[in-house]
Amino acid sequence: MQSSHEQAVNVQHAIDGAKVSSLQWKIIICCFLIVAADGLDTAAIGFIAPAIMAEWGLSRPALTPLFMSGLLGLTLGALLFGPLADRLGRKNILIFSTFFFGLMCLLSAFSPNLTVLTVLRFLTGIGLGGAMPTAITLTSEFLPVRRRSALVTMMFCGFTLGSALGGVLTAQLLPAIHWQGMLILGGVLPLVLVLFLLVLLEESPRYRLLKKQSAEQMLSLMRRLTGVNYGPQTAFFLPENKTGKSAISALFQKNLVVITVVLWCAFFMSLLVIYMLSSWLPTLLAGIGIDLEHASWITAAFQIGGTLGALSLGMLMDKQNPYKVLIVSYAMGGVFIASMGTASVSIPLLVLVIFGAGVGVSGAQVGFNALVATLYPTECRATGVSWSNAMGRCGAIFGALAGGAMISWELSFSTIFMLLGIPAMITALCLVILLQIARAKRQSAEPPLSAAAAQEAA
Repeated sequence: MQSSHEQAVNVQHAIDGAKVSSLQWKIIICCFLIVAADGLDTAAIGFIAPAIMAEWGLSRPALTPLFMSGLLGLTLGALLFGPLADRLGRKNILIFSTFFFGLMCLLSAFSPNLTVLTVLRFLTGIGLGGAMPTAITLTSEFLPVRRRSALVTMMFCGFTLGSALGGVLTAQLLPAIHWQGMLILGGVLPLVLVLFLLVLLEESPRYRLLKKQSAEQMLSLMRRLTGVNYGPQTAFFLPENKTGKSAISALFQKNLVVITVVLWCAFFMSLLVIYMLSSWLPTLLAGIGIDLEHASWITAAFQIGGTLGALSLGMLMDKQNPYKVLIVSYAMGGVFIASMGTASVSIPLLVLVIFGAGVGVSGAQVGFNALVATLYPTECRATGVSWSNAMGRCGAIFGALAGGAMISWELSFSTIFMLLGIPAMITALCLVILLQIARAKRQSAEPPLSAAAAQEAA
């Protein structure tokens, strides 16, 4: 063990200078399991919908309020729990939101009718909406800058795997335990996970310092994080000026308001595309003569591309300028989406194009989540991440509705995807603006050159 006699230690610099510790891996695994349970619960209703329709004698349009209630709950949960995580702590809110969505999902299994199920699905969505962005915030605050994007995106892939697991479990277990049993399973798993989180999860060092929590606990946490045996008189600090504003007000202070507005626009457009493709692509493919079984497999290429894209882009973001990586990714994703109509002449070509769209848009969205956590100071980071996700959920709702509208207008397959490439390009443009803001901030933060240094630089 090393010893440190420094009286003042920059928390982020200390984390950046150490290797990734077992404590940090524990946090990553805990958050991975949370978003996996989140993904399983979010996807569950789609997998069991046919069984609900059959048992209660419902038509497909009758399930629309059920699906929409979940999205509305996700939006409200993100808006509600973000500020609470900045006020009450990331750990506390993450554990509570996981407990809440698990409990509501469990209660959903005992719904006597569609109305009760819709209400409970809305409440489940509130918990889900709080868990994911808080997990992103907590994970990012524990990690060194050099590996942050790759590890946050790896953690976030738990959501995709959880969603896929929901499909596998439904296929295997639904005949035996029925749709009620699937909801019981989706509720019990996060509730059991909460018991482990109470023991294993740690509060963010940045949050502890910001809230002036126990100095002894902070010292112990930093020793385990970095492996450095800091002396008892060590003082930890962050190079951030606390504004004293509420987390919500802080998002709109002079130096953050443009970032906030641009981020909201980018998330709205990005999630619009992702949910539009996820919701309507099988139907659109069926409309050009591809049977639903093959359409489902072709659509899976979008999800696979998103998962592989998230992992590869996360690593690339740690090695290159993350803004430029995401700009190129969204722009390429927009091109792939716009070309789907042309690619439909060949099934292998269409699969390749849809895979490319998944990498470019869905994969980039995961990397974007990791980037957002770096754009806000500690005092409003959870709110910034959560509210950006909430705006994305609004885009998801609009995308689901827009897909139905374009189909009802009888637009051609090619026209729909040409239009759908536009939001991806707008997201890329928003990232260009964020890149310029980041460059301006970096230049203003650099110390002025001396006359000699300026002459040498010239």
